[in-house]
Amino acid sequence: MNNSIYPCLTIKGKIAEAADFYLETFGDGSITSSNPIVITLKLSGQQFMLLNDGPSSTPNPSISFMVVSETEAETEAYYYKLSKGGSTLMPLDKYPWSPKYAWVQDQYGVSWQLYTGAMNDANQKFCPTLMFTGAKAGKAEEAVHFYTGLFHDSTLQGILKYSEGEDNTNFVKHSQFKIKHFVAMAMDSSAEHGFGFVDAISLVVNCKDQAEIDRYWDGLIADGGHEVACGWLVDKYGVSWQIVPDKLGQWMSEPAKFQRVLNTLMKMKKLIYAELENA
Repeated sequence: MNNSIYPCLTIKGKIAEAADFYLETFGDGSITSSNPIVITLKLSGQQFMLLNDGPSSTPNPSISFMVVSETEAETEAYYYKLSKGGSTLMPLDKYPWSPKYAWVQDQYGVSWQLYTGAMNDANQKFCPTLMFTGAKAGKAEEAVHFYTGLFHDSTLQGILKYSEGEDNTNFVKHSQFKIKHFVAMAMDSSAEHGFGFVDAISLVVNCKDQAEIDRYWDGLIADGGHEVACGWLVDKYGVSWQIVPDKLGQWMSEPAKFQRVLNTLMKMKKLIYAELENA
């Protein structure tokens, strides 16, 4: 399974509880590392990071996760577990695009689009879906082209526009693309949602060397994006990213090295591979 890009979910004070909840809900997973600040887990081979501190925002549906199930029974099981203590954004029902689909926000604020259908060619069960709203509505197509032009091993797999009467016909109803072989999706919505992209959900990009860090960092902060700290940035569309060395987790897991790496990292905005490796 490709984990060169994976999501980071900020769930303050409840990451251990949330990790157990997601493992029980989706099955086929395990916790791969755990400390009071960060828990990483794998679900169907895909990596997720749960963060206990950092961003002041909370998750909202501007970034949701499309969950692909090949049977209606599986979709229904996820729906009843995820909606308990949460809310339903689109009810469990038959839709033109799926015989059984629902959109729910769980008790931790994380949103899931539960889709019954064939697995994508990457065999990726969870696909982050970016919804461009408010002032960013209408930017999905531009963003998809921007991301696939910047990241290596990228492909635009399709763009579907809204039909007359659904929304602005120039807006994207659904698009699918790959960046670094990782499947993501994007859409526009002109409805008044009252939310936009926030840093409570970010996308972590593992980089093999400094040249790759520099490429993605400089590209993503260009034309209106901005640096944050410790490898975090916000791009020109408002999406948050963490651009990190691919061995950062390994270095942080070494007890003798952890504090030195952390102290070095805390002084940086863009991360410097060699300085972290040699800390």
